[in-house]
Amino acid sequence: MAACGSSNGVIQDQTSDTETPKLSDLFDRGWKTFVEIDNTNDPLACNSIQVRVKRAINMLEETSRMAAQLNLFSPNEELDEVATADLKYLLCPALLGALTMKQTGRDKRLEIVRAARVYFMDFLKRCKDYNVSQFHLPESVNESAAENVPCKPMPTTSNLAAMAAQRQAKIQRYSEKKELEARLADVQKAVESGHADDETSRDFYLLNVRKWVIACLDEIQSIDQEIEILKNMDGQHGVTPSAGPSRPPMKNFILTKDAMQAQVFGAGYPSLPTMTVDDWYEQHSKHGVLPDQGVPRRLAAEEDAHSREEEEEEQKDDKESVMKARKWDDWKDDHRRGYGNRHNMG
Repeated sequence: MAACGSSNGVIQDQTSDTETPKLSDLFDRGWKTFVEIDNTNDPLACNSIQVRVKRAINMLEETSRMAAQLNLFSPNEELDEVATADLKYLLCPALLGALTMKQTGRDKRLEIVRAARVYFMDFLKRCKDYNVSQFHLPESVNESAAENVPCKPMPTTSNLAAMAAQRQAKIQRYSEKKELEARLADVQKAVESGHADDETSRDFYLLNVRKWVIACLDEIQSIDQEIEILKNMDGQHGVTPSAGPSRPPMKNFILTKDAMQAQVFGAGYPSLPTMTVDDWYEQHSKHGVLPDQGVPRRLAAEEDAHSREEEEEEQKDDKESVMKARKWDDWKDDHRRGYGNRHNMG
């Protein structure tokens, strides 16, 4: 991975922040900056990258405000009624959500993913209104209601079926995404050449919008899973529980001198003559009644004696074996092989 600020993947902005660009230029700059950030090899945590992310977010937020003031989109119109030059502004919420997800800060991660989910849902709702493509709109998350749910229930047959359907839908979206990217690669060449007609440009923007529909559906699914994980990490639904009072140090364990004192006053009564555990151990050690004393020790001594006897027997056997082997070697030296075998020799 390239070092922060290296020449590989460095993002440069040629337009001064003091300029007041047109709506189209402002969106194009924000979109281009996102593409550069998305393709850079520099780590996202790099300060220069985070500055670029924030700047791109500001550009696209300003684009969204300007588009709203111009009433570019209306829930009462059809997709065919939207001008080709205005189609690209449908991408604003999707790009804002993707840029928000690139922000870093572990202590603010839950806030970041929730904000990104709002952007993605806004984009999908608008695409649903215009019937850009056929898809199932994810459910909106009611945070206040979710706070009252301690944990997810155990998986049931219906839940498992829903999970299987969800997986199948994700596989289908992946295939559609690959097909859209292949078509988009051909159209993009014509648009970048500057010789694309209105129909080609319209196809280019619609393909991008449909590709982002698939990306946002996958992002929301991942965000919902991450939110659950972050809530469990931070405590009960993202609220860090207040630290309880520190536990006082444990007192030394005290034993009363006899059973009568324990029955009358209770163990550890402050006015009674008492002894510590060490004193108790030393006292019992002198009398030889601890677990490692007395009978266990005698048993250990017996085991040691038995082991020594076995070792002596083994040594004795070893000596006898050695003597027997030596006698056999001496006999073989004095008698050649086959000596004494007179069977069938006539």
